Amino acid sequence: MAYWLFKSEPSTWSWQDQLSKGSLGEEWDGVRNYQARNFMRQMQVGDRGFFYHSQKDREIVGIIEVIREAHPDSTTDDPRWEAVDVKAICTLPHPVSLREIREDPRLSNMMLVRNPRLSVQPVTEEEWRIICARAGCNI
Repeated sequence: MAYWLFKSEPSTWSWQDQLSKGSLGEEWDGVRNYQARNFMRQMQVGDRGFFYHSQKDREIVGIIEVIREAHPDSTTDDPRWEAVDVKAICTLPHPVSLREIREDPRLSNMMLVRNPRLSVQPVTEEEWRIICARAGCNI
């Protein structure tokens, strides 16, 4: 299993929106960056991801799971862009802010710290465990 981080502006697609889709999940669409698209192409069903609210809150608020691998993005006719489908797994008991991540020296190489603008990015297993522990989550 691989781990990922998915960023979304709450005004566009919030954690509550994701939760409302239940086990059917939703397409993670609208990605228009080649590096982020290429990361989605690497995803496999069962991979887990952090759901990160960007803009004002800037915090990891939940965990999602990939339920459908990369396929054409339904929001465009341009064949360059793809999407994956994800479903909500759980809300974090304690959201983990970008500030907390930046302050933890063990997370200094995390892509979120080095390249915070990228909307879809990998997370190492160690980073996953550290953030889950900070969040009070056992997944």
